[in-house]
Amino acid sequence: MELQVKGIHTFIENHIPSGKYAGEEPLRKVAVVAVLKNPYAGQEVEDLSALTEGSAAIGEQLAKLAVETMAPYKIQSYGKGALVGVSGEEEHAAALLTSVYAEPLREAVGGGKAWFQSRVKVAAVGASLDVPMAHSEALYVRSHYDGMTVAIPEGPKPDEIAVMFVVANRGRIGARVGGLRAEDVKGEDGLY
Repeated sequence: MELQVKGIHTFIENHIPSGKYAGEEPLRKVAVVAVLKNPYAGQEVEDLSALTEGSAAIGEQLAKLAVETMAPYKIQSYGKGALVGVSGEEEHAAALLTSVYAEPLREAVGGGKAWFQSRVKVAAVGASLDVPMAHSEALYVRSHYDGMTVAIPEGPKPDEIAVMFVVANRGRIGARVGGLRAEDVKGEDGLY
């Protein structure tokens, strides 16, 4: 299934370290969002595999946009999410947000061994979604437990789904609660 893209949105947050953290690299967070027509809005459909298959092209488009928008920085953490219009259901978004959708972003960051944090909800037009993020190579890097709030002012309409990636170039400014550090990441399973 080729999914109908009704709009693409990009949001950027730039956080400048200050005080004793002045001089550190800024924290840039980026959200890239595709608003799609929900082909199953208002229907009870058992097989949602067409959404999963169609999400690959959307994932590729958004991964490319995320990398371009993050420049000159490299992506170090990521997450994914979706807002489903009220004529749809959470399962429609779940079908879109599988590894088929996420794999292009993994490739774009040069690996991405850790699994993606994610959040989905059914919502009215203008609702926001807090999308969680974690380190792309190791889930247990505490400094990278973060997130970004995303809202589409004119969407999602009842028959739409807004799918998104959120990415960041570093961990939180002033992170100091211990745990695994980004520079100590090793292993191939994305857990440590």
